[in-house]
Amino acid sequence: MDVSDFEFAEKLKKIKHFLRKEGEDPIQGLAMIDAIQRLGVDYHFQEEIDSILARQSMLSRTFHSENNLYETALRFRLLRQQGYHVSADYKQARLVRNSLDHPLHKSLASFMAKNFLNDEPNGWISEPQELAKTEFKMVKSRHQLEVVEVLKWWKDLGLTKEIKFARDQPLKWYMWSMSCLADPCLSQQRIELTKPISMIYIIDDIFDVYGTLDELVCFTEVINRWDIAAAEHLPDCMKICFNALNNITDEISYEIYKKHGWNPVDSLRKTWTGLCNAFLVEAKWFDSGKLPSSEDYLKNGIVSSGVNVALVHIFFLLGQGISKENVELIDNFPAIISSTATILRLWDDLGSAKNENQDGHDGSHVECYRKENEGSSYEDARNQVLDMISNAWKQLNQECLSPNPFSTTFSKACLNIARMVPLMYDYDDNHRLPNLEEHVKSLLYENVSL
Repeated sequence: MDVSDFEFAEKLKKIKHFLRKEGEDPIQGLAMIDAIQRLGVDYHFQEEIDSILARQSMLSRTFHSENNLYETALRFRLLRQQGYHVSADYKQARLVRNSLDHPLHKSLASFMAKNFLNDEPNGWISEPQELAKTEFKMVKSRHQLEVVEVLKWWKDLGLTKEIKFARDQPLKWYMWSMSCLADPCLSQQRIELTKPISMIYIIDDIFDVYGTLDELVCFTEVINRWDIAAAEHLPDCMKICFNALNNITDEISYEIYKKHGWNPVDSLRKTWTGLCNAFLVEAKWFDSGKLPSSEDYLKNGIVSSGVNVALVHIFFLLGQGISKENVELIDNFPAIISSTATILRLWDDLGSAKNENQDGHDGSHVECYRKENEGSSYEDARNQVLDMISNAWKQLNQECLSPNPFSTTFSKACLNIARMVPLMYDYDDNHRLPNLEEHVKSLLYENVSL
């Protein structure tokens, strides 16, 4: 252990002691948890946080502060976030409305933490701030090393040389992994996850930009049969893509089997067949020039979002809670995944994504809605989509905050994908992502004052 590691460990011990001592005060305990979560270092103190919130849960059932908006709203949010049942029916529901309308819960901790880091130190908060600043520097160095490894892997894979039309954005794809697997110790999982995420984008480009309908039918048949020999008869770019996909899937499956004793290859292949079948359905719709019903579009679009592929890989890469029953559940698109996918699909369909200057044809729920509702404006359709996103968030919250068979880390990954979506799809008029660019700059290249 070097000096910096020793100092970091000492800071951890000091804050844990402070949490145990001062956390018994109702308001102080809530404020400390809130600050630690906003700084993005709460995973170091989960035992202490659980203890404080257990006391707060008992307090919420026996005593209600009549006028303290801060305490009432903060207790409500923190307990609900931790999975405790807290009634919002009593007369103080009005006090927590702002907490519900503007939820910290929908924000990425890593994106928000830096603002909190730069707040003027005040009393006890200075200790967690110093800890978070030290960790920010350590984690940034780790992420930079991960980026180097991802870029090397992508260059060695060589797909951009063979598939000229495909996107070449490994840093953007890594940002998905970095955001949804935020725990610094999940370094290898982030690197491995970036590989299937990159293939989602490449296959999407094949369907959306390159292939004729007949070629796409043949490509999908090869994926469905996972037939290496049949792939030899595909156009070169499709053959190269399938071979890369097969190698990535086999390599990840082997590593998971070595580490966790379960071979997920059938489950991983199933996600790819589902994705390609959904892409093909869209290709047939748009080749015919006919829009599907909004219901049919969304049902298929949830699959073509690629969220299921990413989250099934995350489930196995984490290696937590792998059992026959849970694998069967994860193989069948559980609600915790479908609600996350709905959020991504509908955000994409709002029209904020300008398709990165590509010439492919994407439909959208907005188009389907306006076709079904003659005379409706774009604003009408947009408001409808925003309502649906809100409902999908409610379902995702219910899945994550209620008892479920999945690990806390997996549930957080689902939430973090949903939180990341606005950054990934908020294109400006120049086909750029200014908020995402700021996020990358903040987490990988900027320093904080230590």
